[in-house]
Amino acid sequence: MDRIEAMTLLLATIDTGSFSAAGRALRVPVQTVSRKVAELERCIGTQLLTRTTRKIALTDAGASYAQAARSILEQLAEAERVAAGEFVAPRGDLVISAPELFGRLHVLPVVSDFLERFADINIKLVLGDRNVDLFDDQIDLVVRIGHLPDSGMIASQVGTLRGVVCASPRLLEVHGVPQTPQALKNMPCISTFGPNITSTWRFIDPHAGSPIELALTPRLLTSAVALVDAAIQGTGVARLLHYQAFEAIDSGTLRVVLEDYELTPFPVHLLYAGHPHMPLKMRRFLEFATPRLRQSLAHFSTHR
Repeated sequence: MDRIEAMTLLLATIDTGSFSAAGRALRVPVQTVSRKVAELERCIGTQLLTRTTRKIALTDAGASYAQAARSILEQLAEAERVAAGEFVAPRGDLVISAPELFGRLHVLPVVSDFLERFADINIKLVLGDRNVDLFDDQIDLVVRIGHLPDSGMIASQVGTLRGVVCASPRLLEVHGVPQTPQALKNMPCISTFGPNITSTWRFIDPHAGSPIELALTPRLLTSAVALVDAAIQGTGVARLLHYQAFEAIDSGTLRVVLEDYELTPFPVHLLYAGHPHMPLKMRRFLEFATPRLRQSLAHFSTHR
């Protein structure tokens, strides 16, 4: 039995929470993961994991063994990185995913600067508004906007983004400036679409602190980039993230309305899988990108 392989599969199972998730993370069939862990238990002569239909958990012996295995693998990985010269010059490929417009405006400049600094690291930047799966889509790091569900991923927050409602001055002249969210029912509204976007527009009552939900029928559903253009042309009142319409708001071609009713700003995270040892290329990118993204997002989290 390959003891190193078995320890790696055991720790991946612990870190991801299941044999299937460990298999996806390591690109190994789930049957192989389960069999190798069982072989390790037989070899040691004790049970390391308790298994139910819903979850796995470490036994007392398993917790002690896992701690020792993690230390062994970390020392081995460090020795291999030293032998390969990775401590001197980080190298290899990274796959990073981000929302389309956010990636173009905020991630791509950071990536370009990073590539100038680290000549032996290559990056594939995947831009799109679908929420990718790090394991299934073989992504090393993803930029995620919004509140995160509980998972085995590691999340590093780099900022927050306001959700804003805005309209062109010409449209507001015709329909008036809405003073409450309910006034939007009498105005043309436009919005983006996607798997996580609903037709319900949400607000917070500034006096009671209670949520307000409006079921609206947008006159137009389109991408964020096109939505900004449509709002500037006066097609309707748009619901956007502040960064998407920042230039138009700054120039006065769009006006933000209902600011007192805005939701709490949405967090922006760098999301990546937990590993017994993080590749140096990933560590260097996080060290480089995190402060730069925090600086570029600092002015989007509060009212102007």
